[in-house]
Amino acid sequence: MGGSAASHNNFWQLFARPAATTAWRLVTPPGVASNGGLVLASPGTGPVVAGFRPSQGLASSPMAITHNNGATWTPAILGTGLADVPDALAAAPHTGHLLALLTNGTIKQSGPGATAWTTLATHQTFAASAAAARCRPGSLTAAAFSPAAAPMVAASCTRPGATGIFAYSPQGWRLAAPALPAQYRHQNITVLRLTTTAGTTTALLAAGTGAAAHLLAAWSTGTAAHWSLSQPLPLGDAKVTTASLGPNGAVAITLTGNHAQTTSPAARSWRPLPALPPATAAIAPGATGGWEALTVHRAQLIVWQLVPGGRTWSTAQVITVPIQFGSSG
Repeated sequence: MGGSAASHNNFWQLFARPAATTAWRLVTPPGVASNGGLVLASPGTGPVVAGFRPSQGLASSPMAITHNNGATWTPAILGTGLADVPDALAAAPHTGHLLALLTNGTIKQSGPGATAWTTLATHQTFAASAAAARCRPGSLTAAAFSPAAAPMVAASCTRPGATGIFAYSPQGWRLAAPALPAQYRHQNITVLRLTTTAGTTTALLAAGTGAAAHLLAAWSTGTAAHWSLSQPLPLGDAKVTTASLGPNGAVAITLTGNHAQTTSPAARSWRPLPALPPATAAIAPGATGGWEALTVHRAQLIVWQLVPGGRTWSTAQVITVPIQFGSSG
């Protein structure tokens, strides 16, 4: 939110809507410039961890932990920079361990409370593992924990037809990706998102490139050994701009041209949403069902609501954010 990126006047903001409430509120951790972006992780219940991506003179990623939905924050230290992907940080259910992807491709895991970080793998050692040979990984694209709290990472594969989702155990890395239909055997597969919520791991996959590209969602429970797939969504000339992964495996994507599509494990087919309000920055599951579109106009956030089965978006909330223009130049 804010103004010009070239003048360092755009700042990422964090908003929270606690369970059993309908109103959003501003909860951005204080004290650190958020020009580089924010990355979040939560085990589903308990603390939420926010990491600041590097920007300008900030080479590391300060972190903050909240136990009360952002009312107060406690600083934490990572000591290096988080990768520029939405799922660069993940939290394990029940244990409080964190998993982080770093700017140099290193995979790190913490003890409880973002302390005692250790290296699971560098990009070189991961790429040299027997599991990765079938993928020939390029960049790492996501970090997650399985419902059983096993560390997982996703990678873009340079070997056609391979899907780069891997799980870690003391015995090493193993391929834990869904099997895709034969039609994608000669396509490059990219894992756009990977996250676990309420016992379900959800992956968003892009198969192919250009006008022939398809999008698929995949869901797994337990050990990520068995996956179910959505129907493919042809993208044509459209580009994915955001992806929101909600409860019960719900997936919502926004596309160029103010379009949006949703799917879920129960439906598996993609369903278009009504044309989005202008300047939609993200979509979130509605508090009572349906979806909400969050639009940004400089220092103002407008929340639009689409009730289940509805055909039009209606304004539900307006929040004015106190942007400190010129504070990060």
